[in-house]
Amino acid sequence: MVGEIGGNDYNYALFQYRSIDEVKGIVPDVVRAIKDAVRKVINYGAVRVIVPGNFPIGCLPSYLTTFKTNNSAAYDEHHCLKQLNSFSIYHNDRLQEAIKELKQEYPNAVIVYGNYYQAFEWLLRNAPNLGFDVASARKACCGTGGDYNYNIIMTCGAPRVP
Repeated sequence: MVGEIGGNDYNYALFQYRSIDEVKGIVPDVVRAIKDAVRKVINYGAVRVIVPGNFPIGCLPSYLTTFKTNNSAAYDEHHCLKQLNSFSIYHNDRLQEAIKELKQEYPNAVIVYGNYYQAFEWLLRNAPNLGFDVASARKACCGTGGDYNYNIIMTCGAPRVP
């Protein structure tokens, strides 16, 4: 598996309140870095590679807390931020295009897209059937405070954080 690449680049830009259009501007560089990483592991001898896509970041506690709004139209049916999830879809679509190119470049390698977005959505949709409380499905598992159990000052692993 090629590790998640680009998440910190996107986090840094978005948490500095860059516009979605500005952040979309770095997607080609991130996707190029992912392609280069895939090439590298294949050139090292890998014959099967999983390339993970991005999560629906609009469902993550850090984003839900930071970009919280009273505008109900900003949220989808899972109470995730639509604009941020649209950005994740944009990234994932560009990544899947790159994977198609890599498959042509390396026909003897098995290169698979890891659809984290769809898997995460499945978990949200099926939370009650899996024993999760629907109200807490978007909360951080560790942390403190707020609607999503997330506080930038007291993140998981910090002293006094359960």
